[in-house]
Amino acid sequence: MWNKILEFLHIRKKPQAAAKSSRLQTAEPEVRPDYDEGYSSESNTIIRLVSPKKKNPSVYQVTGIDDVASKNNWKAWLYLAPVIILISVFLLYPLVNTIFISFAENYQYSTGRFTGITLKNFGEIFGWTKINGTGTEYFFTKYAIPNTFIITFVTVPVSIALALIISVALNSIKWFQKVLQTTFFLPYVTNAMAVGLVFSVLFDQHGIINFLFKTDTIWIYGAERWTAMIPLCFYIVWNSIPFKILIFLSGLQGIDKQYYQAAQIDSCPKWKVLTKITIPLLSPQILYIMITSFIGSFKEYTSVVSIFGGPGTMGKSSTEKNMETIVFYVYDNVELGNTSRAAAAAVFLFVIVLIFTFIQMKVSKTRVHY
Repeated sequence: MWNKILEFLHIRKKPQAAAKSSRLQTAEPEVRPDYDEGYSSESNTIIRLVSPKKKNPSVYQVTGIDDVASKNNWKAWLYLAPVIILISVFLLYPLVNTIFISFAENYQYSTGRFTGITLKNFGEIFGWTKINGTGTEYFFTKYAIPNTFIITFVTVPVSIALALIISVALNSIKWFQKVLQTTFFLPYVTNAMAVGLVFSVLFDQHGIINFLFKTDTIWIYGAERWTAMIPLCFYIVWNSIPFKILIFLSGLQGIDKQYYQAAQIDSCPKWKVLTKITIPLLSPQILYIMITSFIGSFKEYTSVVSIFGGPGTMGKSSTEKNMETIVFYVYDNVELGNTSRAAAAAVFLFVIVLIFTFIQMKVSKTRVHY
């Protein structure tokens, strides 16, 4: 009797095993090379190895449904084509061409001819190599590089700090706010040459600055190099603040007011609110301003032309180019036909800007809070 019951149960399990095997066939089963086909008495199941009939015919096919967006990528490239062409023509090609010219020996700009590849152009701007066998040049290392670095490391921190203080003050003022914002933003939309002429009048020997401070100091025309740096830095700071204020104000208006309410409940001092709440939450805007300000200061040229009218404190008649910057040196050599030296100076500036941008991006990973 027990044998009949067991035989009955054994027959009932077989269809379940067949059902399991059919499910294995419908879904793509995993190939198990360590098993053999047939009936397994241990697990009471039927094992059948089934290989997939075909692979996905296309890389754009997901679970049997065509990815239409991926197939239409050509439309996106078509829309981007005008921008890509403009970037290639006006950015990539000039960059590659400038790097090439900086290593070209005896490059002729009008014909594009050169005699070979050399490092002599870099040696000439740094004063390591004689120019046409007559002598070395010292303007780039003595004036252009130091002036650029002085302008950058003086005007950028000062302008950022002033812009941050003014932005915090404007954000807390409710009355007359729009008028003050417009007033502070006016220098940004004013012609740079016109502003430079105004500063040259203010700092003239008989101008308002000497009248107010009862001095007879020569600030611009015929001034000493370090004295002339003062009105130049004042002009750059005043001219660069409006854009920074605009960015900081947009960031301040996006900060949640609950942080300030909590600080007010805890009677937190204002300087601590500024250093512990405002500045950390404005760190993305500060990073953006720092990167763009450093790049802009390294490329400073318009301010020198608008105030002094030339590469020195004596204007265009200056024999000593004591107010020259790196970009001024590039334009000056292009005008004189020294294209290779101008390209070498431009490549040097490009490397310096790249290094400082990389350092700022590296530091921002631990200092910037998004």
